[in-house]
Amino acid sequence: MRKTLILLFMALCLVSTGLKAQSEGSDYKTALGLKYYPGALTLKHFIQDDRALEGLLSFWNYGFRVTGLYEFHAKVTDIPGMKVFLGPGAHIGSWNGNWLHDHPNRAQGVMIGIDGIAGLDYKFNGAPIDLSLDAQPALNIIGYTYVDLWGGIAIRYTF
Repeated sequence: MRKTLILLFMALCLVSTGLKAQSEGSDYKTALGLKYYPGALTLKHFIQDDRALEGLLSFWNYGFRVTGLYEFHAKVTDIPGMKVFLGPGAHIGSWNGNWLHDHPNRAQGVMIGIDGIAGLDYKFNGAPIDLSLDAQPALNIIGYTYVDLWGGIAIRYTF
């Protein structure tokens, strides 16, 4: 039993060292953080070297919104850790009673639409930090119909 625990401990140390080395290089596999505009929790995960899935969860005084994005990444400079990305996505969310109170002539309830994203992503070499700057246009189709162009700055912890 004691030998099994020692071997398990050694294996965990080796795995965690490998994960730390990956997160401190100029590339990363997964990152979790915050994005400002909109105020959102962001999770990005690379499914291939040049493709990632990103999820955003936003809450504000009028409701919430969940967005999923499929991003194509490419290196465009000789700067290690710098990538450009773009891709399609979709969102679903809900407006609450505050929305109806402040905008009585607009729909309340579910919102569903399509999104796009384009931006720059920079992973600091030697630190588990990733920054991104992007533009994220959206077309809400179900619920109140509108076009929105927002962008944001995200800071994420990589692992």
